[in-house]
Amino acid sequence: MRRLITLSYRNPDLPPYSCEFAGRRRRVLDLPLIAWLTLIWVLLWSTLTWANVITGVVVAVAVCLAFPLPRVDYGLRLHPWGILLLAGYLLYDMYTSGVKVTRQMFSDRPHRPAVIAVPLRCRGDLMLAATAVTVSNVPGGSVIEVRKATATLFLHVLDADRPEELDAARRSVWRLEELTVRAFGTPEEIGRVAQPPPPTGESGDRGEGA
Repeated sequence: MRRLITLSYRNPDLPPYSCEFAGRRRRVLDLPLIAWLTLIWVLLWSTLTWANVITGVVVAVAVCLAFPLPRVDYGLRLHPWGILLLAGYLLYDMYTSGVKVTRQMFSDRPHRPAVIAVPLRCRGDLMLAATAVTVSNVPGGSVIEVRKATATLFLHVLDADRPEELDAARRSVWRLEELTVRAFGTPEEIGRVAQPPPPTGESGDRGEGA
């Protein structure tokens, strides 16, 4: 027996947090969009009442059914547990990296910055951009280039005096890539970050004075 309403967790072809109505024509409702339209309706009335909320939901559903949006899959998935892990790791990494950068600023020992190449495991535009933004939020390193053809981030690091520091910077990028993909990636992308990181070539590293 065919279901009248199918939720997205039962059908992986549906967008996340959506539902599909059975019928001759395919009708899919995006639940976050319904919530957003309902919020706009309540704000227009400037009064939060049950009547306005219910009316807003009815109007939002009617609008979405009458004017359905084309199906677009951006490759974005929301994994609540992965998002929590990413947020926790970012807060911890931002704190420890901030302390490290502060120590470098007040240290008498000179530091040699460099630009290093870090190949990633995921090649999708969305995950490349998300990983680059995540890495740039951590003090001590900034992304200066994203090369899509080879899925490579070029990262400016402040301390490149020892090979161990460069290896640590790469491992940090790979860890952030894994957490980002596990928070927002597709099952295929999550499978990719579960594999070992790709080999690195020292020729991609450039000293700042080179």
